Amino acid sequence: MKESIPLVLRDARRTRRRHAWAAVQRRRLADLVEHARTHSPYYRDLYRGLPSGLDDPARLPVTGKAALMAHYDQWATDREVTLERARAFVADPALVGGRFLDRYLAVTTSGTTGNPAIFVKDDRDIAVNYALGMRMMVSWLDAGDVPRIVAGGGRMAIVAAANGHFLVSAGAARMRASRLRRRTVRLFPVHAPLDALVEALNEFRPALLLGYGSVLGMLAAEQEAGRLRIAPALVEPAGETLTGGDHERMARAFGAKVRDTYGASECPFLTEGCAHGWYHVNSDWAVVEPVEADHSPTPPGEPSHTVLITNLANRVQPILRYDLGDSVLRRPDPCPCGDPRPALRVQGRVADLLTFTTGRGQGVIAPLMLNTLVDRTPGVQLYQIVQTGPAGLRVRLRATPEADPERVWRAVCEGIAGLLAEHRLKHVILERADEPPQQSAGGKYRTVIPLKDPA
Repeated sequence: MKESIPLVLRDARRTRRRHAWAAVQRRRLADLVEHARTHSPYYRDLYRGLPSGLDDPARLPVTGKAALMAHYDQWATDREVTLERARAFVADPALVGGRFLDRYLAVTTSGTTGNPAIFVKDDRDIAVNYALGMRMMVSWLDAGDVPRIVAGGGRMAIVAAANGHFLVSAGAARMRASRLRRRTVRLFPVHAPLDALVEALNEFRPALLLGYGSVLGMLAAEQEAGRLRIAPALVEPAGETLTGGDHERMARAFGAKVRDTYGASECPFLTEGCAHGWYHVNSDWAVVEPVEADHSPTPPGEPSHTVLITNLANRVQPILRYDLGDSVLRRPDPCPCGDPRPALRVQGRVADLLTFTTGRGQGVIAPLMLNTLVDRTPGVQLYQIVQTGPAGLRVRLRATPEADPERVWRAVCEGIAGLLAEHRLKHVILERADEPPQQSAGGKYRTVIPLKDPA
């Protein structure tokens, strides 16, 4: 079934009015399970022996990034979607926002778990993502924000990876379609030197500012120092988990509303952020299960070991009971914002900056600058960058079986050294570790570890 944006919005309003999230969720889950087991060789084998008509996610096996990437060519319901074609597509920056196989959108993960992946989105997934994003944006803004947005020409700045495949959402991709929208939406590479990024944003003067949370934190500091001089009505950190203190600082610095949401490349429309700092699950199009290590349910009010998600919109690469690896806490009581949908908070802080001592004071690097750089280096299977001192980084690296480890190390070392030089941090010493990347107590590989949080 092909969904249009107006149809999704109308359906979402009807579901909300009737409080019918649970019934709609069960119906869509049963439909997606049958579609996946019929058209995906991977799910056909995984669900062999299960009864038809399943609408209870707890009865489905758990999947995850490693398993789906290992069975990539069998996972998709379209036989033309292959890992080789997907990798070639996302490797070309000129194709950002373009159509993969002339009919899909391709996005990549940030690699923050040490295992980057490529996800393919069909028109249904794109329409749902765009429609729910529009609904969320409208809920965040009020009449007082309109004059600032008009004064800013409706311009949207997206500070993202150079290849753009992570944060350039379906909405931004659609906005590329017309000449007017190309003038109002601009992608700013996250790897640009900070002074160059500040200069470009001052020239563009965005009314809406979106980007990686840690990078927006750096920009907030530039705004406080008077070097950045923009007046966005809304700032939306994305891709990383921030604290309430981060939000307050950004709000003060930009004089703007700061709202964010919890999602992932696998399901960008997973939740909708509210003014009280909670993430409300879009239950009509997504399933979220906070679980223990054995995948049994975690009681509300307690932090989970991990969280399983299901994207009910994507039919070309079904995401069903997928282990996202994050610890979340479900609110045990009604949210004061009045939204009756389940509310979550993500435990911990991911977006810690790496701060280095320089002759001029301090220099900073956002973790995702390193993530996106190393992610696109050929031959890297797993990596971990550990800050060892005020001017030192230790790189733990595992190359793919077919790659030359020495060549991979040189490529990674040269890439990081170039990034550091662009940010006037040439003095930072890179050290090659003998040990492999280390797992955290929760089983995840943190790819960048600041000095104040040693491995």
